[in-house]
Amino acid sequence: MPWHLVPGRVALADLAQICRGGRVQVVVDDHARRAVEQSAQTIGRAAAQSEAVYGVNTGFGKLARERVAPEQVTELQRRLVLSHAVGTGPLLPDSIVRLILVLKINALAQGLSGVRWEVIEALCALLNADALPCIPAQGSVGASGDLAPLAHLSLPLIGEGRLRIDGAEIDAREGLARAGLQPLQLGPKEGLALLNGTQVSTALALAGLFAAEDVFAAALLTGALSVDAAAGSDTPFDPRIHEARRQPGQIDVARILRTLLADSGIRASHRSNDPRVQDPYSLRCQPQVMGAALDLLRQAAATLEREANGVTDNPLVFAETGEILSGGNFHAEPVAFAADIIALALAETGNLSERRIALLVDPVLSGLPAFLAPNPGINSGFMIAQVTAAALASENKQRAHPASIDTIPTSANQEDHVSMATHGAHRLLAMAENAAGIVAIEYLCAAQGVDMRKPLATSPRLQKAHSLLRGQVAFMADDRWLAPDLAAAKALVTEGALRRELAEALL
Repeated sequence: MPWHLVPGRVALADLAQICRGGRVQVVVDDHARRAVEQSAQTIGRAAAQSEAVYGVNTGFGKLARERVAPEQVTELQRRLVLSHAVGTGPLLPDSIVRLILVLKINALAQGLSGVRWEVIEALCALLNADALPCIPAQGSVGASGDLAPLAHLSLPLIGEGRLRIDGAEIDAREGLARAGLQPLQLGPKEGLALLNGTQVSTALALAGLFAAEDVFAAALLTGALSVDAAAGSDTPFDPRIHEARRQPGQIDVARILRTLLADSGIRASHRSNDPRVQDPYSLRCQPQVMGAALDLLRQAAATLEREANGVTDNPLVFAETGEILSGGNFHAEPVAFAADIIALALAETGNLSERRIALLVDPVLSGLPAFLAPNPGINSGFMIAQVTAAALASENKQRAHPASIDTIPTSANQEDHVSMATHGAHRLLAMAENAAGIVAIEYLCAAQGVDMRKPLATSPRLQKAHSLLRGQVAFMADDRWLAPDLAAAKALVTEGALRRELAEALL
């Protein structure tokens, strides 16, 4: 059944489903058509007049002072798309391209961009046929819109470039024919409306956000499991401590950890006469660290949901007054900042998880056999798994350097400050992959540690998370090839199984 898109009112949950799912069918609410057509008519009148209107009868960027003859305004748009399609690097994955198409449709259908309804229908037709433009990942600096990648998105609309259908790359004209479509002749401003906008950087940042949410949820579960594996205390999660500080994420994470650890037999066994006064920070300060990360993810989510529903091309058309106003909504600084704070949250989630792994494999800190090996010495246990986690955490620290503080002038200094949002967002999926690997190693170690506490048992909620892993990875009695175990645990993180498990545990 097609997804009904109401322009400007797309929910984050819908975008997450598109990003995490496969093919999508979309139909745009027909109430949007009137505003779109009025906007296109306003552009048509402007194109017929002698007054200069940026991008309609002028050149672009530094060439805005150059006038274009009336008989060339449509050719101007075609050449714009062709000249700007200079992306490079690996192609964006299908899930990201689908998300970009949805975001571009959502923006254009709000009737502020001056395109005809036929352009929106053509984009919908590509999406519905799952005929996905081949878009190189590199080439945008996150200002003046994601020009190069959006030009590659737009090429097939005019019968140029390449499409990917069922995983195979084919010539755009062949792909259009297979999908029952014809190339468009772009009207005034339509090429510019397609190329301007932050849809690529926003789609990449959203994908990074959704991946970060999977990792974050998994890290809450594995962090709680590590507390029990290390016979740690739940006293630091007392609500009074966190209410005194008033940080919402911290309060919520403490509540989640209390819920997960409730009725743990391991915890009950050392509630009295425990000689340890305090646990290390990686156990005790989970609410403070993970809560702060949660606040960042929530802030980024709010920014990106607004951006996904915003109109970010230029100029904008206000048909009710007949005005065409040139501004700078294509500058992706909000997306750049959102990507940077997602990167920080991912890096810190991985950092804290790695520290808990190091704690669990250290017999002095955990009280468990060295490296969680039942017979240490002949067995190395999880010794090198912790090294892998350290390597991944270090790589993420390097990647977490903020992209938004970088800028380099373009277009002969007309575009003299840019956001670098696109590559700032692009790194997030790689960072999420690294963080997922760290959390997966903690999952293996924490489950091994809990098993070593038998006959004491962890809490009923954590037992379900433990059993989910044990359904695929057995207890490690002796050294074995660990990479398949890590791959299985990581799949539970990246495919959302632990996110769903956490949601069920909190019901």
